[in-house]
Amino acid sequence: MPAPDASAITRLAVFTPLDSLGRAELITRRLADAICLGLLADGEQLPSEADLADQLGVAIATVREALGELRRQGLIVTRRGRGGGSFVRGPSPRETATHRRERLRELSVEDLRDLGDHYASLAAGAALLAADRASPEDVRRLTDAAEAFAAAEDPDRRHRTDGRFHVEVAAAAHSARLTRAEIAMQTEIGPLLWLPGADAAVGGRMAEQHHRIAGAIGAGEGEHAARLAREHVTEAIERLIELHLNLMGR
Repeated sequence: MPAPDASAITRLAVFTPLDSLGRAELITRRLADAICLGLLADGEQLPSEADLADQLGVAIATVREALGELRRQGLIVTRRGRGGGSFVRGPSPRETATHRRERLRELSVEDLRDLGDHYASLAAGAALLAADRASPEDVRRLTDAAEAFAAAEDPDRRHRTDGRFHVEVAAAAHSARLTRAEIAMQTEIGPLLWLPGADAAVGGRMAEQHHRIAGAIGAGEGEHAARLAREHVTEAIERLIELHLNLMGR
C-alpha cells in the first residue's frame, strides 16, 4: 500500500520560513530530515530555487548553498535542461544501516533514555492535542498511515511508515512547530528504533498500537491517546537499549 500523501500541515512544516541564524545549514538539515524520513519521496522534484527561496523566506544564494550541500551528501541530484531541476535521492537501506549502527554505538544508555523521555513526551503531547483538534480528514490520514504500516513488508518500509504515522499525529494537532519537532525527533532517533528489527509479534503489536492511537484520537479521547502514544514509544526505546547493550558487549 503506498504511503498517504503528505498533509498540508506536514508540508507547511517542511517549507515554512526559517529562523534567522545559519539559514543554509537549517535548510540543509530540514530537507535532509524530510528526505530521510520519506516525507519527500525518492525521485520527487523539489520546488525551483526561486520558489524555495520564496517559501522559506531566504535569498536564492542561500538556497543554492543548501542544495549544493544536499548534492554532496547524495540526497538530491540536479538535472539540467528541459524538464530539469533538483530531485530527491533517498538513501538505500545499505547506506543507512551502517550509519545507524555507528550512531547507536556513540550513544550511552543515559542518552537513549533521555531521548526516549523527550520523544515520549512529544508523542503524548501531540496525541493529546490531536484528539482535541483533528478533523475527519486528519483522522483518515492517521488511519491510512496505520494501515500503510500494517501492510509494509520490509524493515525500511516499516521504519518509514512508523515515522510517517507519528508525523501525521503531530500534524493532526494543527501545529507546524510541533510537526517540525516531531520530524526532527523522528530523524534523530526514528531510524535507530528500527535497528533491532521487528519480528511478526512485535510488528503486529505496533500495528495494533497505531490503530488504537488513531482510534482514540478519532474518538476525541485525549488522555487515552496520550497514554497509548507514550507506551508505544517507551516500548520501542526499551528494545533499542537492549540492542545497544548487545552491541557494546554488555
